[in-house]
Amino acid sequence: MPGTGLWRTKSVEQSIADTDDPDTRLRRTLSTWDLTVFGVAVVIGAGIFTLTARTAGDLAGPSTSLAFVFAAIACALAALCYAEFASTVPVAGSAYTFSYATFGEFMAWIIGWDLVLELAVGSAAVAKGWSVYLNTVLGYVVGFDSSATTATVVKIAGFAVDWGALLLVVTLAMLLGIGTKLSSRVSMVITGIKVAIVLFVIVLGLFFVKAANYTPFIPEARPPTDGSGGGVEQSLFSLIAGHEGSAFGGFGLLAAASLVFFAFIGFDIVATTAEETVNPQRSVPRGILGSLAIVTVLYVAVSLVLVGMVSYQQLATTVKPDGTEDKKTLATAFALNDVDWAAQVISVGALAGLTTVVMVLMLGQIRVIYAMSRDGLMPRGLAHTGSRGTPARATIAVAALVAIAATFFEADKLEEMVNVGTLFAFILVSAGVIVLRRTRPDLPRAFRVPWVPLVPLLAIGACLWLMLNLTVLTWLRFGIWMALGVVVYFVYSRRNSVLGKRELVDK
Repeated sequence: MPGTGLWRTKSVEQSIADTDDPDTRLRRTLSTWDLTVFGVAVVIGAGIFTLTARTAGDLAGPSTSLAFVFAAIACALAALCYAEFASTVPVAGSAYTFSYATFGEFMAWIIGWDLVLELAVGSAAVAKGWSVYLNTVLGYVVGFDSSATTATVVKIAGFAVDWGALLLVVTLAMLLGIGTKLSSRVSMVITGIKVAIVLFVIVLGLFFVKAANYTPFIPEARPPTDGSGGGVEQSLFSLIAGHEGSAFGGFGLLAAASLVFFAFIGFDIVATTAEETVNPQRSVPRGILGSLAIVTVLYVAVSLVLVGMVSYQQLATTVKPDGTEDKKTLATAFALNDVDWAAQVISVGALAGLTTVVMVLMLGQIRVIYAMSRDGLMPRGLAHTGSRGTPARATIAVAALVAIAATFFEADKLEEMVNVGTLFAFILVSAGVIVLRRTRPDLPRAFRVPWVPLVPLLAIGACLWLMLNLTVLTWLRFGIWMALGVVVYFVYSRRNSVLGKRELVDK
């Protein structure tokens, strides 16, 4: 039927023209440096302070550094594709906008819906982690036993309310509402602090490295012994291959690469700010690739130092007498070497680090919802920009969503949901480069992916491989969320599509 096609595409020219609408126009204030800061700010966070130790202790042992390299290669291949798209279509929305120009409205909606899940869960999960570190830092300042007391969580009418996470989300939403440039300046200061602390960790940790801790580099595979790590909690690939679990050995290394991929999430958010960048054709590719290069070097260095300081077995997750899990962190390695003061420094660094992660994840989600609303796939009112040139209504909506998830729910249990959503987006963007090269070879491209279609195909293969090594339970949850998205599209979005209404008028 006219105007109702699922595969109607929004031309690149129309996407760019829509950025001039006075009611939804964003202010161009960002530079290459701002974008690089955003990229480093969002990527250096939970992964480097908490995920590294847990991955070494539970999945990969000393080969955790190799897992980071595998994940970085997949990200680098996808980053090249993001850089070409962002320089060709410098419009807010990232993978959503790119998919609309290549695969059509339905796939654009699916990827947008996927990004909403990725960024909302990511923001809430990291906000919960920030609250935990706030509790630890308060313990240092006030003097209570932070291991036994949770000052940032209170009981109200029978509900556990995490006021620490709520405070963070509300404060960052206010900053983002005031202006993206101010957010960049705040992010720059905090990012400088946490990078300095990461370098401090690497240098200090080198003094405690023991060569014996690197052997065996890839520990032998072991079956699950405590009822966990098998069934729906093992990787999909190990289940297909008929293996009992995915702890250590080759399957453990692959599962670790898929898990630490969470640590790299965020560099793609740089692409969502293309519409607010002074020279997006030059700045966005540089911001994406520059930030990814910086964080990869830091991650590999930290993981090598960590597993050299202590045996990986000392970093394994254990169960406390009360039944809760005791997950090890970067600070654990220093505590085991009797450098407790360094653990305090790391906690402060983690608090600073996670602050900017939540800020940039929220920024990315706001821009995706803004782009979808401008196209009518979500309520159009969310795309309205005020006198400050920021989508205030979308900011409030995202802040409310993330605040509810972080304040009342255990969102930190869903890290792998973020991974599967991001990898799915990477695959579509990589495939989109091939499609747009063939359908629109005339478009000016300030940055071009080398060796097309080889590099995009390698990116797709790497991302699919990482997806296969996520748990079965993650795939089940992802399928349910996508099915819900299909229902929402046919009930609301297809009927309110601005592109669909334009086609009806033209007919």
